[in-house]
Formats: sequence, structure tokens, C-alpha cells
Amino acid sequence: MNLKDYLNDLIEKGLLRKEDIGIDQTKSLLKNAFKNLQSARKNLNLDEETCYTMAYNAMIKVARAILFLNNFRPVDGYQHKTTIDAAGRILGKDFNGLIIRFDKMRKKRNIFTYEPLIPLSKEEAGNSLKTAEEFYKTVRGFLENKNPQLKLF
Repeated sequence: MNLKDYLNDLIEKGLLRKEDIGIDQTKSLLKNAFKNLQSARKNLNLDEETCYTMAYNAMIKVARAILFLNNFRPVDGYQHKTTIDAAGRILGKDFNGLIIRFDKMRKKRNIFTYEPLIPLSKEEAGNSLKTAEEFYKTVRGFLENKNPQLKLF
């Protein structure tokens, strides 16, 4: 299924809606994602769960920025999964590895959020931070190529 058909299918299923979204919202998401990365870095040696959560939050904000820049907003109870899947399709095959790691982080975050006895190691937190930083940097370049106004901040 091509990208247009895929996105239309998500709209028909009530998972996405088409919306005129201003560049200011996209910029805000990217700024907040950068702040989340800073928080993740500062918490790596203090609190693994906070580091992991902030790294994940940075990634979900960047993924939402991808959707916003394409005038889509996730609208269902599966917003994170929808956001990750749709962002991955928009980004294309070159980003498959990052999207797979991102989705694994989503699943792990759900586990340690809802199952408090499941441990999270410092190594996992550190790896999440590395993945989030790579995702931010790589996708930021992709988005700036798509809309040069994003280079202004």
C-alpha cells in the first residue's frame, strides 16, 4: 500500500485526522523534544526510568512533528502506536531501523510504567538516550529539508 492510501486508511479507521496545523506547533514540539533530551541526559546517572521516559517523550514529540508537518493529528486511544507507525511510513525505508527501536522503546516504557516490579537497567536507559538523540538529529535534518523554516530556531 502506498503512503497516501496508508494515511487515508488511518483516517478512515479514525486513527488520524487531516488538520491544518501551523509551523509554530511543529517548532514547539521540536523545542520541547530538545528539552526532553537534556532532561534525559541529566537523569541518566540519577534515575533510569526518568531518563528512559524523557528520551521516549523526546522521540514521540519528534514523531508528532512529522505528522504535524504533514497536517495530520493522531486522535485515538492508540496515539503513540499510530504516531510511530505513521511517522515511520512518512520517513520511509531509510528510517526503518530507528522506527523499530522506537517501537521497542514504546513497549518497554509500557511494561515498566504498568508493571513496577520489572526493572530498568542503566544500560537500557543509556541506550534509550542514544537512540533518542540519533532519532532527533536524523529526523530534524529530514524535517528541515522538507520545510526550511524549521532551521530558524
